[in-house]
Amino acid sequence: MTLDRRSLLAGAAAAPLAAALPGRRVRAQAANTIKIGVLNDQSGLYRDLAGPGSTVCVRQAVQEFGAQGFAVEVVQADHQNKPDVGSNIVRQWIDRDGVDVIMDVPTSSVALAVNGVVREKNKVYLNSTAATSDLTGPACSPNTIHWTYDTYMLAKGTGGAMVRAGGDTWFFITADYAFGHALERDTAEFVRRAGGRVLGAVRTPFPGTTDFSSFLVQAQASRAKVIGLANAGGDTINCIKQAAEFGLTRRGVKLAGLLVFLSDIHALGLQTAQGLVLTETFYWDLNDRTRALTQRVRPHMPNNAPPTMVQAGCYSATLHYLKTVQQMGVAAAKADGAAVIARMKAMPTDDDAFGPGRIREDGRKLHPAYLFEVKKPEESRGPWDYYKLLQTVPAEEAFRPLAEGGCPLVRS
Repeated sequence: MTLDRRSLLAGAAAAPLAAALPGRRVRAQAANTIKIGVLNDQSGLYRDLAGPGSTVCVRQAVQEFGAQGFAVEVVQADHQNKPDVGSNIVRQWIDRDGVDVIMDVPTSSVALAVNGVVREKNKVYLNSTAATSDLTGPACSPNTIHWTYDTYMLAKGTGGAMVRAGGDTWFFITADYAFGHALERDTAEFVRRAGGRVLGAVRTPFPGTTDFSSFLVQAQASRAKVIGLANAGGDTINCIKQAAEFGLTRRGVKLAGLLVFLSDIHALGLQTAQGLVLTETFYWDLNDRTRALTQRVRPHMPNNAPPTMVQAGCYSATLHYLKTVQQMGVAAAKADGAAVIARMKAMPTDDDAFGPGRIREDGRKLHPAYLFEVKKPEESRGPWDYYKLLQTVPAEEAFRPLAEGGCPLVRS
């Protein structure tokens, strides 16, 4: 075969073009791929209530959404309950890895830090697990939706119920970070509105302690009728166990678990947890739709456990987000996180976790809340049958009124 000058030049020009094609394909694939980053506690106090189970629920939503003309990739990371670790992961995810939406994020101090980073980068933040109501108050953002529950809802539900039942004097054992402070603040306000009194409070290190005996002794010395546990996960479990060991409940003291998850009740056992009153927005055995969701997701969950409310919230938020991306188009959704959030707010929500709902101007996702009592051992029909329903709070009443939050996004 004879090669002339023209053939050589054509071949030389084609070589770099051929080498560039794989890179172009990668970029084209990335441009048509939505990346979801699940950020939570994978190894500490909040592992069981969120952790790997949240990722399972996100993947379930992706699977059910199906192939709609774009790909979806899910990544996960452990923020170790540290704001600096969480915010650094998010910056790396967005700047280096092209993550479009941050999901879950327990620990309110981490959540508030992530909230600022996502706003700066104009991406999307769908918070399911952090509780501080400040996310729809002073710290509200056009890039954030607070999905599952918050400290105001918990305070109104559990705190209000305890005062109505005669628990009119309170002492708080409070995790010493943003979540605990917000939960104590919101609950104390409801106690006072109902005519009750707060006799004192003690702040406990977070993370950093498993021995709550000295704090329980201070609470008992106050002679309060109710000890409000403004903590969560392993801290709540340890407080309740140690209070039982001290015999506080036998002496007439009521424990108010202000944030208690199904996983906590499982760890405590019904013998210890029976009679606790708590507020949740999801329970696996609440209705036909929650049971159907649980049946689909449970085989993939750690220890075959039904989802907690925040894990169900990750499923719900992911599904609504993907529906929004489908409407907007991938390119538009990746380019402008605030525009995605605005479109999500404009669309009604509906899924098997929470049923119909909507998202308010301040980023608060609205759905009913439920006041439950933990069953006695003899009332339970089997594993994970732990709650009996006391009261349903309608969606429009469960959360803080829009005008009271102080969100700068709300037009007066």
